[in-house]
Amino acid sequence: MRGERFAAYAAHELRTPLATQRALLELALADPGTDAATWREIGVDVLAACGRQERLLEACLTLARSRGRRRRREPVDLAAVAAKALRAHDPGGLESVVALEPAWTTGDPELIERLAANLVSNAIRHNLLGGWIEIATRTASGRAHLIVANTGPQVPAGELRRLVEPFQRLAPRGPGASEGVGLGLAIVQAVAAAHRAVMTARARTGGGLGIDVAFPALH
Repeated sequence: MRGERFAAYAAHELRTPLATQRALLELALADPGTDAATWREIGVDVLAACGRQERLLEACLTLARSRGRRRRREPVDLAAVAAKALRAHDPGGLESVVALEPAWTTGDPELIERLAANLVSNAIRHNLLGGWIEIATRTASGRAHLIVANTGPQVPAGELRRLVEPFQRLAPRGPGASEGVGLGLAIVQAVAAAHRAVMTARARTGGGLGIDVAFPALH
């Protein structure tokens, strides 16, 4: 996505929660009968909008870092990164199928951790009640693989390319799901490209996605 188009999308995504917050506050201030309970409800809504803005800004900063020229290069074990991402996310009753083998590569640890966190978060958010997520790491044919798959809604094969574009999203369906900002797979793609890794996405026959990010293996 060209820089001007991305900036326009980002501005639109930020403007929406800002407009919501302003409208809520203006309506409450215009009504002299607004009571404490109403102000509390408004506070909850404004806080939720602020959270969405924070997530969007954090995602934009990650994208900018992944596309920058100066990046850290350190040995990274994808198995440790995947385990950390799993610990940081509540599967919400989903079954976790985990097969983590040492898989060493080199790169920016923070960016690779964000890549793994986005994959795990997406797999949980876009899932079904009673479903599962699968996380695996391994080294094969000179590549260190991080693989995340999940049950979920059917994804037409033609939609895969669209979903890795910024601000494209599926409706969240996981237990306790919340709306994302539409940058999850775009960040995964950008971080992968910054590390000379290849991201492969496939729509599973029974629904859901399988994502394989193959990094150059550390020899």
